[in-house]
Amino acid sequence: MTTRRHVLTWEVPAGDATGWETAWVETSGSALRAHGRAFGLRPDPYWLTYELETGPEWVTRTMRVTVEAEHAVRRLELTRDEDGVWSADGEPLSGLGEALDCDLGLCPLTNTMPVLRHRLHERPGDRSLVMAWISVPDLVVRASRQHYTHLGEWPGRSRVRFASGTFRSDVTFDRDGFVVDYPQLARRVSAA
Repeated sequence: MTTRRHVLTWEVPAGDATGWETAWVETSGSALRAHGRAFGLRPDPYWLTYELETGPEWVTRTMRVTVEAEHAVRRLELTRDEDGVWSADGEPLSGLGEALDCDLGLCPLTNTMPVLRHRLHERPGDRSLVMAWISVPDLVVRASRQHYTHLGEWPGRSRVRFASGTFRSDVTFDRDGFVVDYPQLARRVSAA
């Protein structure tokens, strides 16, 4: 089984303020491990760190998040057990029975798992999914209904429409299933 490593950095605009995120990602077969750091300026300046681990088929096992703001430090350990039961800091969560993935707010990396699982970056298709969505910076977990639709591909890139509620965005992914451009949320940058 081949292990691949990626270091990805995104500019994350938020109105007239810009934040940044860098993720160090390792994939092996159909599993992913990552850790990342981000900072944002809305609603107040904060630093965020996370560690993500999936099992086979890109299904979330654990997401640990820490947010440091001026007057508070918040921590969350979100887990999904082998029976599909989600918990936050050891307390069971309801309404997430269908969810296979976490979705960390303002984090383009967490769009990767459902796209890879359903190969929406490689072939036509669409999926309606439930996510364990983590709001940032307060780290509250809610069920989020999301829809992904393959729109097309060209050499090294593909476009997938993301929809949730009234929000829509046509997201560009690279051939490995990582976000390149997510209008209204993130744009990948390079050190070159």
